[in-house]
Amino acid sequence: MPSLIDKRTIRTWSMLGQRGTFGVSLLDVAEQNANVYGITADLCKTSGMDRFASKFPDRYINVGIAEQNMIGIAAGLADSGFVPFCTTFANFATLRSNEQVRHFMGYMNSNVKLVGFGAGFAMQLFGNTHYGLEDIAAINSFPNITILSPCDCLSVNKCVNLALDIKGPVYLRLSGIMNNPIVYQDDVTFKVGNNNVVNDGEDVLVYATGSMTKTALDVSKMLQEKNISVKVIDVYSIKPFNSEELLKFNNKYVVTMEEHSINGGLGSIVASEIAINGLNKKLLKIGTSGQYKLPGEYQYMFNAYGLDATSVADKILKFIN
Repeated sequence: MPSLIDKRTIRTWSMLGQRGTFGVSLLDVAEQNANVYGITADLCKTSGMDRFASKFPDRYINVGIAEQNMIGIAAGLADSGFVPFCTTFANFATLRSNEQVRHFMGYMNSNVKLVGFGAGFAMQLFGNTHYGLEDIAAINSFPNITILSPCDCLSVNKCVNLALDIKGPVYLRLSGIMNNPIVYQDDVTFKVGNNNVVNDGEDVLVYATGSMTKTALDVSKMLQEKNISVKVIDVYSIKPFNSEELLKFNNKYVVTMEEHSINGGLGSIVASEIAINGLNKKLLKIGTSGQYKLPGEYQYMFNAYGLDATSVADKILKFIN
């Protein structure tokens, strides 16, 4: 990790996007720890791992288009004392390799760091076959696996370092495209099983994760103009999930926002917490649902699913009224 994280570094990472920032961050942790390996399923440059491959060719493995094999190879390395970061598109990482993730990471508890990039709509015109809209749901039920979902590029750097420190399996979910919007303007502390309040308010509690955290901040400004204050929580630690703010929030309106299906993701986690704790809360889950829509560019897909700030603000207004 850089000795100094300043505004210039944060802006540079933002231009690189989450994948590019992952590649820079992986190189940093590999320089600190000689046991770090980089593994990819034929996506070296796409995953931002080209710098790593050039500097540490003996610790870089391209398994080819063999995502299921990649998990097994990573588990073998992990059980031999190494720390493998293996990368592919989020949908292939968690759906095509689902049984291997369950077996090696969930059951065997191997110290594998699985990085699913291009989550949500980031693959744009590649279409629904490449969208990562069910990845959290696909592995959330598996024991032992920590799920991290950074909202911007500073968060990516923090989560890579968190993943390195965790002695166990991690799924790191990367979303967005280049010129990734900045949420954290300055350095901030990240901790597994925690989350950050990025905007304070009393009327509505919003849990947002990944790309939707920035959208939630935009929505909070829109609603503030209507004298509705919104507390926005950046949920970078999906699992374990911290319910502290939910338990102490006095109002009854709770909203979840995710670039993911509303079934089995953050919304389902928060709904479960409300039910388990017997809370008198009303929940609005915002994400993708229903049929798969025709593919398109990144912002087009947000608009198509009503995940843009204007649409979300309208939904919340209807919800509380």
